[in-house]
Amino acid sequence: MPPYDPSAFPPFAVTVDLVVLTVRRHALCTLVVRRGEPPFQGSWALPGGFVRADEDLGAAAARELLEETGLTAYDPAAAEPVPGNGAHLEQLATYGAPDRDPRMRVVSVAHLALAPDLPAPRAGGDANSARWAPVEEVLGQRKADDEDGPSGELAFDHARILADGVERARSKIEYSSLATAFCPPEFTVGELRRVYEAVWGVSLDPRNFHRKVTGT
Repeated sequence: MPPYDPSAFPPFAVTVDLVVLTVRRHALCTLVVRRGEPPFQGSWALPGGFVRADEDLGAAAARELLEETGLTAYDPAAAEPVPGNGAHLEQLATYGAPDRDPRMRVVSVAHLALAPDLPAPRAGGDANSARWAPVEEVLGQRKADDEDGPSGELAFDHARILADGVERARSKIEYSSLATAFCPPEFTVGELRRVYEAVWGVSLDPRNFHRKVTGT
């Protein structure tokens, strides 16, 4: 058997992309950055970047979140968890279409981060601005109130990644306690109900919700 030859295989890179969700002004919002470099220069995108040779995926996701936005997160599944503001961080899915990045073959491991009412982000890395935007506006389900906000398709395949992240959050809060990741350490049943309403995009009967929550 001939010896293993790495040069016989096409090179490819691994990146992490971040779907960061929070509830602001009773609306489910996502973090987007305006790209400052090609490709898609000037377009809005999810925060993220290339994984370094000496780091695992969870650490790369936490690092990119900090570098591009100034926000920190905590990944309990990481080999070396990165402490921060208590934001929930988990792997979402892997995206590897051959033409998803015009630079080269790039496989992205997307992560989902959730936290309560996060502060205004700070742009950095290859992003020249960062902002919170309502999910409905970013996904084109509602007209944007701000002309400078995201409009049209996000860069790369980030619209699909964002839609998958929102669907993950919406489904998981139905059968788990994930909704509390959007709340501060102490919260009322009314505040929790408004989180469910923001994530699901529906109005819930306060009495029925209170009865269900206190019963479980």
